[in-house]
Amino acid sequence: MLKKTLSVWLWLSLCTIAFAQESFNIEGTVLDASSLHPVEGATIYGKDIFSISSRTGAFTLENLTPGTYALTVSSMGYASEEINIAVKPEMQKLTIYLKESATHLEEVEICGKTQLRENKEKPIVAVAVSEVFLKANRENSLMQTLGKIPGVSTVNIGSGQSKPVIRGLGFNRVAVVQNGIKHEAQQWGSDHGLEIDQYGIENIQIIKGPASLVYGSDAIAGVVDIQPNNTPELHSFKGEVNLLGESNNDLFGISTGIEARKHHWYYRGRLTYRDYADYKVPTDKITYENYIFDLHDNNLRNTAGEEANASFSLGYEKDNIQSETTFSNVYAKNGFFANAHGLEVIVSDIDYDSSSRDIDLPFHKVNHFKITNNTSIESGKHTFLFDLGFQNNQREEHSEPTPHGYMPKPDSTKERIFNKNTYALNVRDAFSPNDKHNMVFGVNLEYQDNNIGGWGFLIPEYNRFTVGGFAFDTYQVNPDFHILAGLRYDYGVTETKAYYDWFQTPRNNPDGTTSYIYMQRAENKTLDFGSFSASAGLSYIHNHTTYKLNVGKSFRMPLANELASDGVNYHMYRYEKGNLDLDPESSYQLDIDIDHTTEAFSVGVSPFVNYFENFIYLNPTSNYYETLQIYEYTQSQVFRVGGEVRASTTLFNNLHLDASAEYVYSRQTSGPKEGFTIPFSPPLVGLVSARYQFKNLLFFDKPQFIAEYKIAAAQDEIVPPEEVTDGYQVFNLSYLSEIDLFNNDLPVELRIKLNNVFNTKYFDHTSFYRLIDVPEAGRNLSLSITLPF
Repeated sequence: MLKKTLSVWLWLSLCTIAFAQESFNIEGTVLDASSLHPVEGATIYGKDIFSISSRTGAFTLENLTPGTYALTVSSMGYASEEINIAVKPEMQKLTIYLKESATHLEEVEICGKTQLRENKEKPIVAVAVSEVFLKANRENSLMQTLGKIPGVSTVNIGSGQSKPVIRGLGFNRVAVVQNGIKHEAQQWGSDHGLEIDQYGIENIQIIKGPASLVYGSDAIAGVVDIQPNNTPELHSFKGEVNLLGESNNDLFGISTGIEARKHHWYYRGRLTYRDYADYKVPTDKITYENYIFDLHDNNLRNTAGEEANASFSLGYEKDNIQSETTFSNVYAKNGFFANAHGLEVIVSDIDYDSSSRDIDLPFHKVNHFKITNNTSIESGKHTFLFDLGFQNNQREEHSEPTPHGYMPKPDSTKERIFNKNTYALNVRDAFSPNDKHNMVFGVNLEYQDNNIGGWGFLIPEYNRFTVGGFAFDTYQVNPDFHILAGLRYDYGVTETKAYYDWFQTPRNNPDGTTSYIYMQRAENKTLDFGSFSASAGLSYIHNHTTYKLNVGKSFRMPLANELASDGVNYHMYRYEKGNLDLDPESSYQLDIDIDHTTEAFSVGVSPFVNYFENFIYLNPTSNYYETLQIYEYTQSQVFRVGGEVRASTTLFNNLHLDASAEYVYSRQTSGPKEGFTIPFSPPLVGLVSARYQFKNLLFFDKPQFIAEYKIAAAQDEIVPPEEVTDGYQVFNLSYLSEIDLFNNDLPVELRIKLNNVFNTKYFDHTSFYRLIDVPEAGRNLSLSITLPF
């Protein structure tokens, strides 16, 4: 009896609790008060509750207890509506009407300016790269993705790494900027890739031409500016998972990112992992140093690798202040094509063909950790911007310990170790005294501390400090005519540290005896550099045509490897020697850009003329060190001219055609290589693409078929020891589509791409492996799926 009584009592108690905690939903629709059309994306929020209206204007607020709730309904372009609603059983659906907000005409002119219009008004030659372009054209690295933009190419290092080249100039002549901070690693090396995760990037601006005025020394040839992502919408949460697979190197990759915002605080996060095997080339033999190396199953042995990247940012936005702090870490381990790293692999005991996925010697490991903070504060007519950054780049290069010359066999595989810390601070004041002037004053400071290790010496330890101040003004003559003028001064100090070999080298004395000494490779040296930069330009918009002209002087400080290198670079199999007497590079350039765009078609041309007073390059000499040819850094006058042409049109509303071409002519007008071009000069290149938009088919929405045809002329303008590169033609195909897999507003994105359809054997003149006659990758089928949530 007691048990029955307790059971009845417990059942009644649970029913009472369940009734007391009964919850309800508020359902409703948001409509335009004038047109009665649904309002999509309206936010409906109150204390601890939130919802967003769908395409039909519908919304739901779930799991509410009985009571009265104060709700605010708002949407861009409408006046906010505040209502009180009583939550109770048998509630009716709400209908909320929003009225368009009243806006003065002057405010529309100021705030309604599109990004396209702003780009036209800027008197600089720049290309805006959207997230749509990045997703549709994604390749194995960020720079390979951007390589389809006229005037932009890459120095490729295997299948997963590349370096930016703008109009034939790369390495430290192109500044890569992320979140306002220049990316600083060991970018001086031709075999050193770019340690940036290309996933999750929304906007990139590419400046073609000197941009030292704003970005400092290394922007003498151009800038790849990876801009901060847009702030997440209020009370939002979203993310995506991207899956990638490729056939050529058996790659598997996954990248997932999320972002969310409550009120003033927001956060973002991303994880990326990629693992790939040796990539295949359309040949079974490689010739190097008079040796013929057979390739197993066309695999370029020991080019496998893996990458693991992570990033997280926390931001705050309220009234006139916005601040975001980002933490990121990029890790990569990649093998080098074994036969490219000297000839010791001929007698190596390593079985390079035992597996296509293992990473044998030689290989490198890179870890790049970065912290940045971007803060903007609006105060009256001033906007103060602060960019603060810290970067740590750790790079290890491993190879088989082999005796060379007087160096005995090392006791480890760590050939070289680099550990570089970089601290940076940018401060700017954007000031608009009136409607005609937009003025910017700024200061850039950067300090680098680079330490070395390992048994192989190439560059010394060094410290480098740079500071630069600049000011420029954009003046609006009228809404269609803008003028820019600016001036900058930079000062830098480089301190190299002494280095002695860890082994002894015999030296013959005048008296006939022999001494054994530790050879000195670098000395304690302090060098300082300073120079002015200036720029002036104009932009004029006439109907559908935009005219731009920009003229400027820029400069670049010599790097530690150019000043004080003194060792064997086995990746290039040569002896490299610096020059402490180098002067800073000075460059003068004239840029013109003419763009005519209508609804039916677009055509543009971007010519440039460029002159270097003292271009720095690595010159092969007639001297040798232990059978290796000595290359020494020297300077010469260089004249360059070239440009890009582009055209696009849309036919039949669903067929879009694009065509572009680029060309650079370079000539050394002084120095030991007078009459020759400069290293890594790209040939004449053309690209034609056609994109056809099909009607929806089955569950495929917005299907697109893209065909690309790239043609490159032969490059016979070379500087020894480069060799002439034959012309080539490559054909690529792509299929893009959306799939409404989950019946919501977030379709799955599908991308299928077939590169090098005909498995063409060709050589890219700017490829790292071109120097040893390694062709580009063969046919590659890739499948990418993006699942948003």
